[in-house]
Amino acid sequence: MKWIVGIDEAGRGPLAGPVAIGIVVVAETLDLLALFPTLNDSKKLSEKKREEIFVRLQEEIQKGTVVSLVTLVRAEKIDAKGIAVCIREAIANSLLKMVPNPLDHTVYLDGSLKAPEHYTQETVIGGDALIPAIMLASVAAKVTRDRYMKGQAKLYPEYLFEQHKGYGTKAHMEKIKQHGMCAIHRRSFVHLDS
Repeated sequence: MKWIVGIDEAGRGPLAGPVAIGIVVVAETLDLLALFPTLNDSKKLSEKKREEIFVRLQEEIQKGTVVSLVTLVRAEKIDAKGIAVCIREAIANSLLKMVPNPLDHTVYLDGSLKAPEHYTQETVIGGDALIPAIMLASVAAKVTRDRYMKGQAKLYPEYLFEQHKGYGTKAHMEKIKQHGMCAIHRRSFVHLDS
């Protein structure tokens, strides 16, 4: 049996919170678009649609049709190592857990992402809108990260994380100026004009 692996990340650019790396593994013969008819690039889906797909993904994981993992890399680690290194390490570690035999798998990655060299892989620009396994990994990463940020909003209500999910919106910048940074801010990403 041949397997397809889709990999995408969510949260590369925010000023707060983790980066999320989503990985999905499915049999090459599985028609993901038949299984998830509304599947698309997570950025093109409403939050409601993403949540619906994510719930369905959990059902398919329970059935054993799909294997999926989302890895969150915390802000402190991003500050210490840099975002690119963190994403690369998370991809390598996740693949190590999920793909014991690289020979049977083809890994598809979005944008500029890369897997370790011993994997058969293809990096596809705009892959989150073209390759169903990447689309599903994209949704898994985005929903997991958004849910995490909503949880953090309860711990740090003054930053409105539930609204902007840590991205550098005008409202978020104002809150940082007002309250300073909290434990989940990426210090290397926040540049305040004096």
